[in-house]
Amino acid sequence: MSDSHGKFVWYELMTTDTAAAETFYKSVVGWSAKDSGMSDMSYTILSAGEHGVGGLMAIPERARNAGARPGWVGYVAVDDVDASAAQATRKGGTLHHGPEDIPGVGRFAVIGDPQHAVLTLFKPSPTMQDHPPPAPPATPGHTGWHELFTSDREAAFGFYADLFGWTKAEAMDMGPMGIYQIFARGDQPIGGMMTKPEEMPVSFWRYYFNVDNITAAVARVEAAGGQILLGPIEVPGGSWIINGSDPQGAQFALVGPKG
Repeated sequence: MSDSHGKFVWYELMTTDTAAAETFYKSVVGWSAKDSGMSDMSYTILSAGEHGVGGLMAIPERARNAGARPGWVGYVAVDDVDASAAQATRKGGTLHHGPEDIPGVGRFAVIGDPQHAVLTLFKPSPTMQDHPPPAPPATPGHTGWHELFTSDREAAFGFYADLFGWTKAEAMDMGPMGIYQIFARGDQPIGGMMTKPEEMPVSFWRYYFNVDNITAAVARVEAAGGQILLGPIEVPGGSWIINGSDPQGAQFALVGPKG
């Protein structure tokens, strides 16, 4: 495997109102936004400083007709999109789209794991410009944590361990909520997985965007028309988190110091 295989590299919001979503996240997270310049579709690049961190687009008509709702999707780098997509389906996952090329950008495929949480596999094109150096951990505007709520934690971990090489780190006993399994890429913990509560209808990934002050961020969420679903709550290490919903209904999370 290459140094990038299994690394989250991009985050994409598909929504029903791109202009409103752009305004919301620029206010709440502090991103800047610019049109990608793609000739065949409208796609907005979200950036933290000089770093492009994600994209914003309207839910495609076919997906909307199939019942797709606003939400964030993570992109994970792989060495071979076609091979990883085939491996995912062999392991009980679903291929939703692709593999397909984005001219000048890379190759991608959208998959569902066996418990139906969705991710995108991605390999950048060799012709892409070099990215800026990685930002230090906890840099505002970047993603600080990746969290999977799933109908079967152990089965989900096995699927991703085989696909991306992720390993188990600390397992935290959350009492009635069950085990929160932290997972790592190499020596670096990058997220956690847990069995979802019965009232949660589907398995899904939640992404935590870094902010410099969680108290101020809560005020920005509420002022911009979003909802706080959980928190602020202190987590191990001294950071504070919230779970929220944007005005179009996409769930997101924020992490940072309390201030």
